[in-house]
Amino acid sequence: MAWDEWEQLKSEAAARNSASMRLNEAAPAGGGSAGNGDQIVHDDELGKMGDTAYELRQKFGVDSDHARPSTFTASVDLFNDGLDMGAAPTELHDAWNSRTKTLRDACAHISNHFTSTTPAPSTPRIR
Repeated sequence: MAWDEWEQLKSEAAARNSASMRLNEAAPAGGGSAGNGDQIVHDDELGKMGDTAYELRQKFGVDSDHARPSTFTASVDLFNDGLDMGAAPTELHDAWNSRTKTLRDACAHISNHFTSTTPAPSTPRIR
């Protein structure tokens, strides 16, 4: 019963909004005001945010790497001494590397997005 009601509600919503909502696409040719689809933002603050994201990425890349070599060395030493628990620090090492890469990639994405904004025409952007 609930599934049929859900399907009915979806159909009604689709009928009401079929032409008024378009996500992740430009307006159809000949209609709307999308122009060529390029989005330009003139805001120096966004550029500063991009610079901050870049600095965070660089600093985190260095700071997050302090324990990596010793963790890996400890894991190898434990494993070479015949202790099966040497695998646990290796798993920790690999998980940490994966998470830090994800965070650094996110910072890079933010940095690239915000630093590619166009500065306001009245104030030239100086790096």
